[in-house]
Amino acid sequence: MTYATDRLHEEIAYVAYHFHWDLESILDLEHHDRRRYTDQIASLVTRGAEG
Repeated sequence: MTYATDRLHEEIAYVAYHFHWDLESILDLEHHDRRRYTDQIASLVTRGAEG
């Protein structure tokens, strides 16, 4: 099974936008690590918006 290209690009853009990491650094992450970062960013963004 392959990971959807559009979803991968969304994750890359999300991490790059919030952490200012370069493409190579983000692509070097294992899939589960990259997903973990996107989940953590989302949590931080949500908390920031709430208060």
